Amino acid sequence: MSFQFVAIGTSLGGFRALQIVLGGLPRDLPLPVAVVQHRSPDDSDALASLLASYTQMPVTEIEDKEPIQSGHIYICPSNYHVLVDGAHFALSTDAPVLHARPSIDMFFESAADSFADRVIGILLTGMSKDGTAGLKRIKQRGGYAVVQDPAGAEGRMMPEAAIGSVAVDRILALGDIAPLLVELCAGQRTEV
Repeated sequence: MSFQFVAIGTSLGGFRALQIVLGGLPRDLPLPVAVVQHRSPDDSDALASLLASYTQMPVTEIEDKEPIQSGHIYICPSNYHVLVDGAHFALSTDAPVLHARPSIDMFFESAADSFADRVIGILLTGMSKDGTAGLKRIKQRGGYAVVQDPAGAEGRMMPEAAIGSVAVDRILALGDIAPLLVELCAGQRTEV
């Protein structure tokens, strides 16, 4: 299987979880990694720069119509939905979904529609069911689904909801997710 895109969704406890997952990724990971983290609508744009200090890969906050480049980590801005539109990101101010903007479901669904069986969806800690429908779409389109083990999650509801509704490929502790991504990407060239 040749993957082209990694989509990560998280909420409560997400900053700590992302430090571990993103911190384990090598500088030469040949895929783009995009993160939707539930945040307060008035959050500053500091999340990308804070996470950048934990990883070797370049980290940037997503801008509307930004081209997706391999080997980069992209962080959603607060108070916008992030959509994958082919080889670009699109930002939307549509109404919140499940009380959240950004919506993990919308993000995962658009990633599945753009990359089909070449997307890896990863759902981490959180206290809502956002992400379950999106992860289901990723699986329906032939993609690969990974969920954080709820036993180690600060917010168990998000991973438990996904595990209860989606035939996930792997349920992993945070420290095992980056090594899995490296394994899944072994031998791949960098391209979107």
